[in-house]
Amino acid sequence: MSKNVSLTQYLVEQQREHGRIPAQLRLLIEVVARACKRIAISVNKGALGDVLGSAGTDNVQGEVQKKLDVISNEVLIEANEWGGHLAAMASEEMDSIHVVPNRYPQGEYLLLFDPLDGSSNIDVNVSIGTIFSVLRKVGHSPGVSEADFLQPGRHQAAAGYCVYGPQTTLVLTLGNGVAMFTLDRETGSWLLTQKGVQISPDTQEFAINMSNLRHWAPPVRRYIDECLAGKDGVRGKDFNMRWVASMVADVHRILSRGGIFMYPWDQREPEKPGKLRLMYEANPMAFIVEQAGGIATDGSQRILDIVPTKLHQRVSVLLGSRNEVERVTAYHAPA
Repeated sequence: MSKNVSLTQYLVEQQREHGRIPAQLRLLIEVVARACKRIAISVNKGALGDVLGSAGTDNVQGEVQKKLDVISNEVLIEANEWGGHLAAMASEEMDSIHVVPNRYPQGEYLLLFDPLDGSSNIDVNVSIGTIFSVLRKVGHSPGVSEADFLQPGRHQAAAGYCVYGPQTTLVLTLGNGVAMFTLDRETGSWLLTQKGVQISPDTQEFAINMSNLRHWAPPVRRYIDECLAGKDGVRGKDFNMRWVASMVADVHRILSRGGIFMYPWDQREPEKPGKLRLMYEANPMAFIVEQAGGIATDGSQRILDIVPTKLHQRVSVLLGSRNEVERVTAYHAPA
């Protein structure tokens, strides 16, 4: 892979070859990528930048916010609100939508993001990341409301994530495959390092929080029991378990070498369909995984077909290597 293709050049070439990237969308992606560079700098400084520990506040889900959660959220808002490419933004860390102020021109796109996924890993120097999703504002009604965001994931114009690890990597889809860019820290440029990413349809790795085993529904327990039985069980092969407690890190590993990621419903909060957020986490990751040849379901249907009813809706997530996701999804089917 040539190390000379920048993110900007890639986007321009995609626009020429496929006509898929209007100017506003290209600008939006470049601005989000620049914001991720700023977040990466704060992450890299760690204790030296006084960014570790709790912010002393809770988000809309009642979760304690880390300092970096708040910083990352502010960076993304400040970077995107003035450029004229957005109508509004929504974040996992905010109660309601953030409409672009009247003093700035209003664009045709909507941006949703989880500013810092994997917050529990911040203080222990384990990989974390930013997830984002882009929708078009549909219709011609003036103003922007929460209802404008409530579109199924299949309508996404783009999605991506940035993982802050040993390398800072940006993963992006525009609906015609998945590309990876690595941040050159010396030049500050995002350089294309892989395109046409594909997830192997078969795998011997699963990612799930095994401490919740006793709380899962029977279909998930059945699947995990089969994996744990290894060569002696019905699968006839051994499996490895991986769990980083950061969806970005776990999905990035799956894109790189295959696997299945599961964050299923459990009986501790039976009224909630799942833990992860549909709009900020499940939809963008499902879009990326499908574009890489994988599958993403909630156990009964394709995640990208779910029509959201509220901004902070939760969902059960099963995604990754096609054959494994199909197997555990089939276990959920009515007898």
